[in-house]
Amino acid sequence: MPTALTELSAHPIVQAPMAGGASCPELAAAVGAAGGLGFLAAGYKTADGMRQEIERLRGMTGRPFGVNLFMPQPALAEDAAVDVYRERLAGEADRYGTTLGDPRGATDDDYEAKLALLRENPVPVVSFTFGSPTAETVDSLTRVGTCTVVTVTTAAEARDAQEAGADAVCVQGTEAGGHQGTHRDDPQRDGNGAGVGLLTLIAEVREAVRLPVIAAGGLMRGAQIAAVLAAGAVAAQLGTAFLACPESGAHPLHKQALTDPLYARTELTRAFSGRPARGLANRFLREHGPYAPAAYPALHHLTSPLRKAAAQAGDPQAMSLWAGQGHRLARQLPAAELVAVLAAELAAARAPSTPVASAPAPSNPAASPPAGTAGPGPFGSAS
Repeated sequence: MPTALTELSAHPIVQAPMAGGASCPELAAAVGAAGGLGFLAAGYKTADGMRQEIERLRGMTGRPFGVNLFMPQPALAEDAAVDVYRERLAGEADRYGTTLGDPRGATDDDYEAKLALLRENPVPVVSFTFGSPTAETVDSLTRVGTCTVVTVTTAAEARDAQEAGADAVCVQGTEAGGHQGTHRDDPQRDGNGAGVGLLTLIAEVREAVRLPVIAAGGLMRGAQIAAVLAAGAVAAQLGTAFLACPESGAHPLHKQALTDPLYARTELTRAFSGRPARGLANRFLREHGPYAPAAYPALHHLTSPLRKAAAQAGDPQAMSLWAGQGHRLARQLPAAELVAVLAAELAAARAPSTPVASAPAPSNPAASPPAGTAGPGPFGSAS
């Protein structure tokens, strides 16, 4: 049987798997060595690329770690909207001296090959994003001692994960940076007000399933970790908080933008990938987001060369600057130091508070409530 999640790290702190290079072996190793749970992101990599990163990480540390997989996506039923968007981006390609990518790239993200490798060379934890694996897949990983986690954004998705036999769910609030891990990409849910906040979602999921909950979404401080643990989570997953660390593989321009006053807010957008993802509101997001169709991963393939060219040109205005709502709280600390600071903040937030001195007895005995009755409760309501 897989080892319980709570036994894999000294602190209830999970470093989020951020696809695109940020969650590299160096970051995962540093987080693990400091007592957190490090993660590799296998999304957008080949199975062999994932294998190489696992081998590098194992060469750096003997601590437990996780690997995140993207679930295969359905093929595009209609290419017309993607073709229109491609025409819209022609000027962007000219601006950065590049060509747009082929939107008809693979939609399975080498999923089956990655699964086969993870069965042959098991890792402590495997998590899934953009859907729930089959019960057969979960069982095959359980048999080799791997703990399975499914990212969910609704109580219904959590029930699907429980039915598949997952060991835990990662509950992702709308505050989270990067892609929303919805199991079904429904354009009807678009809009910054469409998602559910983390604390509310934790409560909904805990009433729907019996699985342990990892909480994710905008968490940047130890006091916030204490809040989600008090709400019933067993651990907190932080992504944006680790982006600014020197070990992170994020582009330097991305790291700088997190606390740059120029980027005052985040938005959910389809502009870069065709799926809702939260990022810093830059020029590309503002100009093209309203016109981007629901077409993932077609738009990811389409804009990939453009984003790389913008980064090479030193222009963050056309990069996908994924970030959670708490991005302005990012701290440029080494990963091990950040874990230590978060753990200390968590301990301080959970420490018993100093008792409040008893109020003096009322001078008018008639003002005291009769024996056996309750006085005013919080906010003046009855207790």
